[in-house]
Amino acid sequence: MKSWIFIASALLLPQTLWAADEPAVLQWSHRVELSAPVSGVVRAVNVDVGEQVKKGRVLLTLDGAVYQAKVAETQAAIIRLVAEAAEAKRDLDRVQELYARTVVATADLDQAKLRNTRAESMLAEARASLRQNQKVLDDTIVRAPFDAVVIMRQVEPGMSVAAALQPQMLLVLAKSGEMLAQMHLSAAKIEKLKVGQAVTVATGGQSYTGKIKALGLEPGKYEGGAGYPVDVLFSSREQLRAGVAAVVKLP
Repeated sequence: MKSWIFIASALLLPQTLWAADEPAVLQWSHRVELSAPVSGVVRAVNVDVGEQVKKGRVLLTLDGAVYQAKVAETQAAIIRLVAEAAEAKRDLDRVQELYARTVVATADLDQAKLRNTRAESMLAEARASLRQNQKVLDDTIVRAPFDAVVIMRQVEPGMSVAAALQPQMLLVLAKSGEMLAQMHLSAAKIEKLKVGQAVTVATGGQSYTGKIKALGLEPGKYEGGAGYPVDVLFSSREQLRAGVAAVVKLP
């Protein structure tokens, strides 16, 4: 009799101890909208929607001829100012030597110091201007901030970009290799969970091991009702799509 009770109990126990299957929706784990920080005409766009890109890859470039000219102009000014600063320093050294021999007055020494300070200041300003102009030139190249997939493209070669106005969204990227499964739970269910807790996400006939990334503190409304938002982060080699239904298996 005891053996039959043991067998019956074993059959009633689930093979995997999941307390519940909760409906969820896939979302991007990290989504960014890219714009150009400087104004100009788009010279080239190097990516299309759905394309995988590595961090640092050039996504698009603006015509940088004007900014390149400013850099060259500042570099030329620095060459001149370096020579002027060197001349002012030599003049100061000469006047200081004469002053030590009481050949020139204090006013002459003060004037030489002022010329030297002015020359050094102008050189420092020019070098700062060069760094600024170089940064602006570098900003004509938009690069991928992380490994990503291109999910939206709203830019074409020849388009004018006006950075002084409201920033124009040119490209939208989502982090590749990972997704979020977002679900809403009751207060009673969410109290049993912890950030970092392992769960399983099922979607498209595949299962993925994930971890709870965030537990909401305020209830929100969604299509199926209301509840506290819960984000589950998981990795995937396949390219999944946001908005696809999923199921999160809670322990």
